[in-house]
Amino acid sequence: MPVLHNRVSNEELKALMLAETTPRTTISFYKYFTIDAPQQFRDELYVQFEALKVFGRIYIAREGINAQISVPAPNFEAFKETLYRFHPALDGIRLNIAVDDDGKSFWVLRMKTRDKIVADGIDDPSFSLEKVGKYLKAEEVNQFAADKETIFVDMRNHYEYEVGHFENALEVPSDTFREQLPMAAEMLKDARDKNIVMYCTGGIRCEKASAYMLHQGFKNVFHVEGGIIEYARKAKEQGLESKFIGKNFVFDERLGERITEDIISECHQCGTPCDSHTNCNNDGCHLLFIQCPSCKAKYDGCCSEDCTAEYHLPVEEQRERRAGRENGVKIFNKSKDHPLRKHRSEWEKERKTDQ
Repeated sequence: MPVLHNRVSNEELKALMLAETTPRTTISFYKYFTIDAPQQFRDELYVQFEALKVFGRIYIAREGINAQISVPAPNFEAFKETLYRFHPALDGIRLNIAVDDDGKSFWVLRMKTRDKIVADGIDDPSFSLEKVGKYLKAEEVNQFAADKETIFVDMRNHYEYEVGHFENALEVPSDTFREQLPMAAEMLKDARDKNIVMYCTGGIRCEKASAYMLHQGFKNVFHVEGGIIEYARKAKEQGLESKFIGKNFVFDERLGERITEDIISECHQCGTPCDSHTNCNNDGCHLLFIQCPSCKAKYDGCCSEDCTAEYHLPVEEQRERRAGRENGVKIFNKSKDHPLRKHRSEWEKERKTDQ
């Protein structure tokens, strides 16, 4: 009977990945199409990808597939052949190749079934993904960016927008995509006849968002083909000026791809220009935040003095403290309302007062 789940600890797998000398390519892809039996689809795909030593995170639902993975370079052609033959809807699917990649993005293959590949909160039975906004290639994106009447809308989370975005793009400030959809429609209610260009990391969110905006009565809706990843790759290949500035946040071990040399964000602890995300070293916190090298040394990679103090406690005492906390702590906390970000707003006020 084939193995359908990983049986080795995360620690061992990460160590093996870091020691691996075979080059890997980081890839993302998605496709909206009907999958009648998601669990069976998942199990059969897992067996084939595991045999090719694919690592990464893949979600499968009745509405389609969403994947962020890394593939050993020697297996890349076999991987493509396997994927393209697996289902007619996947034949020739676009693969977004990472722009800034050392191959150390994932160390285990996790494949899960979900209700939706992108949680959207939409319960309107008349909503359909059959009608989506028009795709824009890199050159077309730059043409639209030159038009002051065109509105670029960032359909990513606040912490993604913070380190990089298209010039003058509208931020829809939220922690979740499901919150963003109605917020975007409300923010743009007076721009129904304008050109609206939606974008996200790899295209999956903005494609659904473009369908939602059309469903809400907006007329001229576009979205960046392949998202920021494909745009950046094509802009570089074609010698185009990048209208996306800064870093593209990615949901893997890298936490970001450098697109341009612009640093548009600041350390959440001291305000120094910085766009390096990290997770707090305290296992009872793991807050995702931006930290400069100086603050990393000062706080030992933690987000606060309290977390630094707890980080240096004996391991057993750390465990006891975590066990005693009501409801625990959200791991990989990214909330824009976290106290650290409130602290950041205070030094921003102080800095403006001093200027």
